Amino acid sequence: MIAAIPLLILPFILYNLGMVGVLGSGGVAVFEETILSLTMLSGAVWTMSVGDLLIVIALVLLFVEIIKATRVSSKALMDHLLSMVLFIVFLVEFLLVANAATHTFFILMTISFIDVIAGFSVSMRTAGRDVSIGL
Repeated sequence: MIAAIPLLILPFILYNLGMVGVLGSGGVAVFEETILSLTMLSGAVWTMSVGDLLIVIALVLLFVEIIKATRVSSKALMDHLLSMVLFIVFLVEFLLVANAATHTFFILMTISFIDVIAGFSVSMRTAGRDVSIGL
């Protein structure tokens, strides 16, 4: 059952912890704090904020979720349903919570939506290959 829990719940939890001030005293402003700053060979300065890091983590977890979608088992359906529930929770929070109306949260919600669509698409594709017609 634990394997069916969508991994994208981790960025959701981290965002909400930051939103209520657990990750820093600034609330949503914590996602704008710079955690890495590099000077490129061109002389430009590249910075990464906490929100950017959260998005990168979510993209890595999306890759793992898509790999999980290729397995054929009874857990796969539960995984897809929980991913759909997570996307709905993302959407409701985005629409109803003022501190969730940020570009970081919107991108996380979009990643969750892609997880739902990709999961169902991959599962349907692999299920179609499992069907064999005896002629």
